[in-house]
Amino acid sequence: MSAIVKLDQIYKSFGANQVLKGVSFEVEKGEMIAIIGASGSGKSTALRCIDRLEKVDAGTIEVCGMRVDDPQVDLHRLRQEVGIVFQSYNLFPHLTVQENIMLALRHVKQQPRAQALSVSMAALQQVGLGDKAGAYPEQLSGGQQQRVAIARSLAMAPKVMLFDEVTSALDPQLTGEVLRVMEDLAAAGMTMLLVTHEMAFAKRVADRIIYMHQGTVWEVGPGSMLDNPQTPELRTFLNNGL
Repeated sequence: MSAIVKLDQIYKSFGANQVLKGVSFEVEKGEMIAIIGASGSGKSTALRCIDRLEKVDAGTIEVCGMRVDDPQVDLHRLRQEVGIVFQSYNLFPHLTVQENIMLALRHVKQQPRAQALSVSMAALQQVGLGDKAGAYPEQLSGGQQQRVAIARSLAMAPKVMLFDEVTSALDPQLTGEVLRVMEDLAAAGMTMLLVTHEMAFAKRVADRIIYMHQGTVWEVGPGSMLDNPQTPELRTFLNNGL
């Protein structure tokens, strides 16, 4: 099986701070990959490079057959193939939940209103919020707003979903809501990469875990690697998380 996402020797600096130092990994279609590591290890930067939110200094990235590091890459197509959900929900407060989801369907995918209504409602039902279509973001809990943000990405029918610490601003109960949606997506075969601090979730759901340390891929393995770390750095990281 060929990889749907492939990073090869990715380097990225911000000024004098080299954040990524030769990062390489591949993701197969339908795989769920969890990226873990301490703050500053390069996890989120690697994720943002995949969606070309950051330009790499060196190395190659292929996503869905596109060379993301190519200056001529079709960003419009890339952003339709790759959905990304952040820690902040970025919902428009003056639009209803359904209108937030319909925005890209209407303006990016040029869908007729009736089709956009149908697709947005299906996405809301997929994240368990079909009854909130007419609500405004301020009327929802943080967990519900995050699920709307996921639905907004899902509605675009991406081939790959990226999640950047989407639960870090939520309390444990709301975190559980969002993680259940992500677990359902993984079970349905969505290709997913998530940067997360939720170790129990990563261990239970991820096909593979990538541990990043000081800008490099330090250790890779199945969920069981968290019970039996092969490097002192991962062992220290996991112990500090307790």
